[in-house]
Amino acid sequence: MLFVGINPGVRSAAIGHHFAGYSNRFWTLLYDAKLVTEPIRAEDDGRLPEWGFGITNLIPRCTPGIDTLAADEYARGLWTLRRKVRRWGPAVVALVGVTLFRSIFERRAGAPVVLGLQPERFEGAEVFVLPNPSGRNANYSYAQMRRAFGALRRHLARTSPQSRLFPARYNRSKQPPDR
Repeated sequence: MLFVGINPGVRSAAIGHHFAGYSNRFWTLLYDAKLVTEPIRAEDDGRLPEWGFGITNLIPRCTPGIDTLAADEYARGLWTLRRKVRRWGPAVVALVGVTLFRSIFERRAGAPVVLGLQPERFEGAEVFVLPNPSGRNANYSYAQMRRAFGALRRHLARTSPQSRLFPARYNRSKQPPDR
């Protein structure tokens, strides 16, 4: 399974690890939703393959927010993401943020998006939408975020017997796209 964020924030770029903002709840949510078996931090992002996960961003450029990203950056990022997904072949692509889903599937801003499994596929992979765990996201409470991450865990348990939920069977030869 591949987690995809929009782009790195300032702290993520500074320390070279995903979802590293002080108020970002991504790592806590992974553990609270039982997607990983121990608490981990941004500095542990290289360990995600232990649970069958990869992680990447749509756009590599660091910004304090997404308001300065240009349309051509989204287009180039989408092309690169398509190549990564075709190369690595994850069963599920988890888009971390409703805005990311809207940009990839060309939905108008503000169009309603339900969290969870989507009918769309991305380069053959199932698409699962998670809320953006940034502390700036006031659209979802922590409890709602935890439920969405838990729904992802349940989906993986039902559909991916070779996933991180069964690490003894997981093929660790594949490395995530960014590591």
